Amino acid sequence: MVPHYAMSGGTLIALAADNILMDPNAVLGPTDPQIGDQQGVYAATSILKVVEQKKIDEIEDKTLILAEESRKAVSQMREVVKELISDRHPKPVVDKIVEELVSGKYTHDFPIAAEDACGLYTLMNLYKMEIRPRRPSVEFVPRSYKE
Repeated sequence: MVPHYAMSGGTLIALAADNILMDPNAVLGPTDPQIGDQQGVYAATSILKVVEQKKIDEIEDKTLILAEESRKAVSQMREVVKELISDRHPKPVVDKIVEELVSGKYTHDFPIAAEDACGLYTLMNLYKMEIRPRRPSVEFVPRSYKE
């Protein structure tokens, strides 16, 4: 159950479940790896782009080391996401979901709402939102001011 948000590691936990139940206003987030050092945390895919775009003699050793760790991290995350969902979905769908979540297409804090996910990569079509009646409890129900 995702009542508010499941970002990064929370998305991985959600993908490991048999079903993902989301509040209509809940969001998931990308699972793109982040690499950190004493100066900050950086998207692994962004570090890799530096190495792709510059000549090797223009890159600091530290950046090259971070790039090597980034390659490993991106590869490992692709495999983790693939392993979590491949037993339930065809390969083309798995590949599309892996690309959307791991590639660095979005910033690490990008919120993926259920309705956006349906249009982006069919993820929420694979994990249906709860529509059955629930026991009475306290529940947040967003209302438009126009009502």
